[in-house]
Amino acid sequence: MAGGSRTRPRLLVLGAGPAQIGLLRAARARGLFVVAVDRDPSAPGFRYADKRAVVSSEDEPAVDRLARAEHVDGLISPGADWPVGIAARVAERLGLSHPIDGASAALATSKQRQRERFEQAGVPQPRTLDGPTAPCVVKAPDRQGQRGLTLVRFEEELEAAVAAAVEASRNGTFIVEELVDGPEVTVNGISLDGVFHPLTVTDRLTADPPAFGVALAHAWPANEEIVAASNCLARAAAEALQIRNGPTYVQVRLGPDGPRVIELAARLGGGHDAELCELATGIPLNDLALDFALGAQPERLRFLRQRRPGGACVLFLVAPEGELRATEGVEDALSLGGIEEVRLYRQPGHRFGPLRRGADRAGAVLATGENRDDALARARRAAGAIRFVVG
Repeated sequence: MAGGSRTRPRLLVLGAGPAQIGLLRAARARGLFVVAVDRDPSAPGFRYADKRAVVSSEDEPAVDRLARAEHVDGLISPGADWPVGIAARVAERLGLSHPIDGASAALATSKQRQRERFEQAGVPQPRTLDGPTAPCVVKAPDRQGQRGLTLVRFEEELEAAVAAAVEASRNGTFIVEELVDGPEVTVNGISLDGVFHPLTVTDRLTADPPAFGVALAHAWPANEEIVAASNCLARAAAEALQIRNGPTYVQVRLGPDGPRVIELAARLGGGHDAELCELATGIPLNDLALDFALGAQPERLRFLRQRRPGGACVLFLVAPEGELRATEGVEDALSLGGIEEVRLYRQPGHRFGPLRRGADRAGAVLATGENRDDALARARRAAGAIRFVVG
């Protein structure tokens, strides 16, 4: 019996962690039958699923078997790179509609192949270096975010950086790129029938090492001049990788010689980017992604921007090292003006490691304000009200 013959479309979501919460919540609100997979039995997104499977989202044979057994109508990998390719390949084998094919997914999930395609298309990007030499960036070619990535500024940091990248890499290799010094922005967009639609450009603000319980923030809007240049590069990157449909998440660094594409992910951003987009513009990016995953043509009306607050941000929280005993002050944080939501990722008993770059996130605050700085100030006040009790 095909899944499409049922009253509730069935969706398989690869991942149920913090990065998938927004999409899972949107799917439940839409009335979909949601099957979620995650290797963590305590994954916070499981609460929004009709069925859960404690399986790694990177285990392709297991995902394939589950998709067949559940007669799903679509698959999606929000907020995580490697499963993007798995979702695309399984959808192809099952004859399901999917926004990208396996070939495009392979390009989108390999930093090395992205670099080669960007070079062919003339998309500005960091130069690949022949070997480790400071300053540089050392990274795993097949991992996302901060995993296996080190900004190396001094020669004595090189050995540890290479070891970290090799350990994180799936194939035991690493790549070395020039360090593009400058601010970083994220372009969230949607491609529809080969036409790229930029939605938000947000500043990526880091605290390294984390300070005031805050590790990272995404803030909207970015400077108008930055927006124009970044949107142009994101469009070129999506076209270079032949992304014709679906969401993309493009990181751009603004160096002294101009903007450079750091990487493109053919998925929703993992930092609650879709929810930030909706706060900023009124465009329901999670719902657009669901349309694509289920083979539905996204409604043009969904692209209409609404009048929204002048600024918005997502601010991530980190906890002190130790075992989480309790989280206090959330209600106090929510009572402050402009605080749209506080998300907590970890339950008591979770053990946090030392504060460092890429530290384990404890939660996030979503805030709006009269402008970007006002939204950030409100989010920081809320973060100051939240206390992670560890022992």
